[in-house]
Amino acid sequence: MNKIALVTGATSGIGEACARKLAENNYNVIITGRRAQVLETLAAELRSLGVEVLPLAFDVRDREAAAAAINGLPAEWQEIDVLVNNAGGALGLEPEYEGNYEDWDVMIDTNIKGLLTMTRLVVPGMVERDRGHVVNIGSVAGDAAYAGGNVYCATKSAVKALSDGLRIDVAHTSVRVTNIKPGLVETNFSVIRFHGDKERADGVYKGIQPLTGKDIAESVYFAVSAPAHVQVAEILVLATHQANGTTIVRK
Repeated sequence: MNKIALVTGATSGIGEACARKLAENNYNVIITGRRAQVLETLAAELRSLGVEVLPLAFDVRDREAAAAAINGLPAEWQEIDVLVNNAGGALGLEPEYEGNYEDWDVMIDTNIKGLLTMTRLVVPGMVERDRGHVVNIGSVAGDAAYAGGNVYCATKSAVKALSDGLRIDVAHTSVRVTNIKPGLVETNFSVIRFHGDKERADGVYKGIQPLTGKDIAESVYFAVSAPAHVQVAEILVLATHQANGTTIVRK
């Protein structure tokens, strides 16, 4: 019987790549996101790989919708083996004292509270079954703040703290917890951050070959496919010419 993975934010970027990687390796996948039609299209593609796919359209910021979706899972989908908390993003790059309140709310509600909601809904079952793996998609931005990153960096610092805290909380079980911390990844991340300004977003990756969603999916699969006695606590993944969150050599 195939294992079951749930991937949030699966409509694009890292989430979509994770769903594909897991499906390619015989996981039945639950894919979630806000865009129902995109989920349906992805589900059809993944089913062609010979696995089962369940698309669930909801926003992780909506706790009631998330609870209804997870608590209402058909019996054959309830025993989730892998939870990939990927849904998240950054908005704006202003100094903290000039930040946009709405942008702050979206980042905090998605990157922190959405992750907490999904963890609260899924992990009790893992603990009860004494098996499972939670993979949180953090960021190199969680290691140190950078100019204009203030709130986003804070949310990814929170992802690290929540990952570490959960790992402590489930240490009496066989549930594993991994924090994946990507550096520059070329997805629609920067387009969203700059509110649709594609030209400005493209400048983020100018002069350097960035990571792709597929690169991060490889790291996720490395962690979840490790032997049961091996817990990969963190993986920091950077582009070759990126040394940390702020040191990037462009050529």
